[in-house]
Amino acid sequence: MNREFINRKNSKKLAIIITVAVTLILVAFAIRFSSSLNNKNVKDSGTNSKVVKDNDIVIQVKDVTDTPSFYPAQMNGTDMEVIAVKASDGTIRTVFNTCQVCYSSGKGYYKYEDGKLVCQNCGNSFGMDDVEVTKGGCNPVPITKEYKTVTDSSITISKDVLTQALVIFDNWK
Repeated sequence: MNREFINRKNSKKLAIIITVAVTLILVAFAIRFSSSLNNKNVKDSGTNSKVVKDNDIVIQVKDVTDTPSFYPAQMNGTDMEVIAVKASDGTIRTVFNTCQVCYSSGKGYYKYEDGKLVCQNCGNSFGMDDVEVTKGGCNPVPITKEYKTVTDSSITISKDVLTQALVIFDNWK
């Protein structure tokens, strides 16, 4: 009987320890999940300097080169991405990383291949000088001057513009 009492006592202690451990794990997960929801916009895509301020994407002009930079974001639970690149005339071009025609396929996004942006759905490709200026048809969705704020040091794409673009990313990737 003594042994049975000790085993019951140890079982209760073990149950309490397990309950506390599981609770701590769940709390840690909830804090991490909550933190990721609070920082739900731009995810780091490499060495590019960028900040999220009031849910806007802010791209540093000094980081944009003739090789496209991809800036992923998440708005209201939807993943999206902006591409910024410097054209041969020195202007910086920005587009949403989704095809104006193929966006609903889920594969209408672009990868940089052999010096061009190539749609992963239809295979159409675009040189950097075509980015943002070519409109209509199979090409990346432009973010023209009326949809961004450009200064000498940064390009800002507002939360409002990102929110308006959510529909073209519904089936993305």
